[in-house]
Amino acid sequence: MYKIAYITLGCKLNYAETSTYERELAQAGFEAVPWTKGADVFLVNTCTVTEHSDKKSRNIIRKLHRQNPEATIYVTGCSAQLRRADYEAIEGVKRVFGATEKSAVVPTILADMRGEECCGHGVGTFFPAYSSGERTRSFLKVQDGCDYKCHYCTVPYARGESRNIPIAEIIPQAEAIAAEGIKEIVLTGVNTGDFGKSTGDTFFELIRQLNAVEGIERYRISSIEPNLLTEEMIDWITSGTKFLPHYHIPLQSGCDTILREMGRRYDTAAFAHKIQYIRERSEKPGGLKVFFGIDVIVGFPGETDELFEETYTFLRDVVRPAFIHIFPYSRRAGTPAAARKDQVQDSVKTLRVQRLEALCQELHEKFVREHKGLTGKVLFESTDRNGMMEGYTENYIRVTAPYDSTAINNIIEIEIQ
Repeated sequence: MYKIAYITLGCKLNYAETSTYERELAQAGFEAVPWTKGADVFLVNTCTVTEHSDKKSRNIIRKLHRQNPEATIYVTGCSAQLRRADYEAIEGVKRVFGATEKSAVVPTILADMRGEECCGHGVGTFFPAYSSGERTRSFLKVQDGCDYKCHYCTVPYARGESRNIPIAEIIPQAEAIAAEGIKEIVLTGVNTGDFGKSTGDTFFELIRQLNAVEGIERYRISSIEPNLLTEEMIDWITSGTKFLPHYHIPLQSGCDTILREMGRRYDTAAFAHKIQYIRERSEKPGGLKVFFGIDVIVGFPGETDELFEETYTFLRDVVRPAFIHIFPYSRRAGTPAAARKDQVQDSVKTLRVQRLEALCQELHEKFVREHKGLTGKVLFESTDRNGMMEGYTENYIRVTAPYDSTAINNIIEIEIQ
């Protein structure tokens, strides 16, 4: 019996992959423990979305080794793919697994623990994964990689080209999730809507087949590019399916000049039309509004005060999202944006982040306020928070109620306060 601790940085995709490693190693007799509780093995899933993410990943590994120098450390994830030599040089790290080596993680750990010859790397280009352990929600990986190569992003180099496994192999995973009693699935990927590129399937056909899986009552799409969310798909989603009125859509900039320089595949007019189309198809008088979570990057090279104001105004007056995920631009070596001379000062980025954070708070409070007195269907979670429990409505409003064990993992109609 070995004790193993898992440390996951970054996105829900990493979380789904780590959960799959944990599930497979548990079957082999490994006991999962907190990283502070004397683990024999550490498995670190790294992130490279920003320079800070890279540094954080390396610092955590060094801290783990100082804390427990006898433990064996394995490293995987996006930062490990791009900076393999850096991680191999860190004291205590036994092996590093890149983007195409994830299927080798568990077999290699097991072989090492048995003192056997390492099973090797490069065993598969797509690592199927889903999260478990939570009673109410699972993150299901349906796609990996990206072919877009936006001018600021290293993820295509870290995750590789867009790829997926066939729908016929994903449906059994959703059925396995349902068999655990989980009622909500969040679909995850690097470029989720690009699903099917490597198999000839389509994302639309995937969600139609997932909709028929018995036992799963709710689906959310974690993130989808606006140009890949078609009107046909929206019409189907809003026709009475299990897919909820909750959309996470990356905008990145509300300024057409910056969108072109980022290498994005739409303009603000197309984005605004898509948001308006979803609202028209989804929202009824006196009913719930659509939750839009919007990604925005501030301080991209060349973003003047005037161009930033275009983004701010577009978000405030046109998109009016329920939440803004705000990222200060991070200069990533090897990307076209990193070579530009018109970098924005960090102090300017900080001020712009603060302005958007204030706007986000204002918009979110308004969104919640508009729902007071309406009825939402809440899937309650199991955590007891000082005698209270929490859950989320269809459109992702967090609801708090007195703790009731019979409500856990049940969808209950409740008046939003």
